[in-house]
Amino acid sequence: MHHFRRASAPLAPFAAAVLVAMGFSDALCGTLPPVVPESAATGVAHDYRDKHFDYFVSGNPAAPRAARTTFMLALMGGGGAVDAAYVAIARHAGGGHIVILRAVSDDSFDPEDGKYGKSFMTKWGPVVSAETIVFHDRDASFDPRIIARLKGADGIFLAGGDQGNYIRYWKGTPVQAALNAHVLANRPIGGSSAGLAILGHYSYTALDGGSMESKEALADPYNTGVTIEIDFLHLRGLEHVITDTHFSKRCRLGRLIVFIARINKDHPEAEAFGIGVDEQSAVLVGADGIGRLAAGSAGSAWVVVPGRAASVLAEGQPLSMDDIRIDRLDGRGSIDLGTRRVSHPAAMTVDAIERGAPARMSIASPIMMRNVVPSDED
Repeated sequence: MHHFRRASAPLAPFAAAVLVAMGFSDALCGTLPPVVPESAATGVAHDYRDKHFDYFVSGNPAAPRAARTTFMLALMGGGGAVDAAYVAIARHAGGGHIVILRAVSDDSFDPEDGKYGKSFMTKWGPVVSAETIVFHDRDASFDPRIIARLKGADGIFLAGGDQGNYIRYWKGTPVQAALNAHVLANRPIGGSSAGLAILGHYSYTALDGGSMESKEALADPYNTGVTIEIDFLHLRGLEHVITDTHFSKRCRLGRLIVFIARINKDHPEAEAFGIGVDEQSAVLVGADGIGRLAAGSAGSAWVVVPGRAASVLAEGQPLSMDDIRIDRLDGRGSIDLGTRRVSHPAAMTVDAIERGAPARMSIASPIMMRNVVPSDED
């Protein structure tokens, strides 16, 4: 939880000189919180706080960037780390500079926000540096210091939290442009939980502040909580994809089917399909467009491809839709994102929804919807 309040203090002279050397001279206006050394071993970069964002660093971000990077997508379901996915980001980033992005909706501070960077340096790397930027508002997305760090990133990771903050803060800003340019330059990007939720060309935004339950979405696909973004990130391989997270544990198959049905009705050219990723699980997509479950994944990935349009899809009416192919992917299988073909699925079914409920029992029925939401679920 973010619970420490911002406290101002004069910028230390040595720290000020360090920031100027790093190109952060704009930070030297008024007063800022104290700059805390990350490590005496690096001797260069330091954590600091700005009015609009927090900055954590491990390693040396002033070092030359990686000589070579390769395209890779890491789709992480949240609920716990899959080490192999982070190792893949570091490897495809050529052991260079990693930038981790987070966002919060207030000016709170969490000293643990730099932990991903430390893990990239000590466990998932080696990497030259790992910088974490925590956005507190939309103004941060126009800060030239942040844009410079994104443009210099060899690999990017989008952490969990609230995907609504990512959309509110980044859409229509230089951050959005930098993220899309990063992948076009054949550099890796990954996201977990909320970070995964925005990686697809289409995304569920949770802009109403809630988390849409499958039961409610199936009962009324035009529920005001079904908030979908169609023009944010444009990543290779995900041109027709909407992703979902915490998939089996939170019974999100029903809502993903609704998202797909809505997108394809409102935007027929989309030809959208879905990928749901379980907790403590990840799908790694290579330059060939083939996605495979990462080693060490505790669960599965689910590929949801509609065979036809919904027969009943209207405001205030429960969804009816048939010919929905659902494949469960484990470590033996793969998904070709270009053809949507799943090779060696662990299980497969073709399901139907009638008046907002599964028409029959199948391997997918247990994760279609739930009646009770745990009180401690974030």
